[in-house]
Amino acid sequence: MSEKEIILTPEGLKKLEEELEHLKSVKRREVAERIKVAIGYGDISENSEYDDAKNEQAFVEGRIITLEKMLRNARIINNDDVDLNAVSIGSIVTLKDMEFGDTVEYTIVGTAESDPFQNKISNESPVGKAILGKQKGSLVEVSVPAGTIQYEIIDIKK
Repeated sequence: MSEKEIILTPEGLKKLEEELEHLKSVKRREVAERIKVAIGYGDISENSEYDDAKNEQAFVEGRIITLEKMLRNARIINNDDVDLNAVSIGSIVTLKDMEFGDTVEYTIVGTAESDPFQNKISNESPVGKAILGKQKGSLVEVSVPAGTIQYEIIDIKK
């Protein structure tokens, strides 16, 4: 079975590579030192600091494996790949809420990079799915738990 393709912007790729490097070069060493110190306390069968350090080690190693898999399956989307005629991954889209008149600007990214607090939404999110492939001036409906939201696509940028 093939692994899922991970869509990243160049910035997202850099961020994941930096996290992986930090985990491998800094965090692994820190956790190993914590384990060594905890072992020095004696009996590890009832040593909560040892257990905590081993749990952190498992988390770090799991994250390293996840990041390596993501980077192995990454497809990089450059600004040159962004179509200004239709919403695509990498687009910066201005939407107008048709009920309240508010506008919001989202950058469409792959799931690995999504960060709603920075207005980076996934192409697989409800809004992302609804606007992908649509053109400026299009009206789109997004189903959310509270009902349906209607947006107009005001602008598409790189």
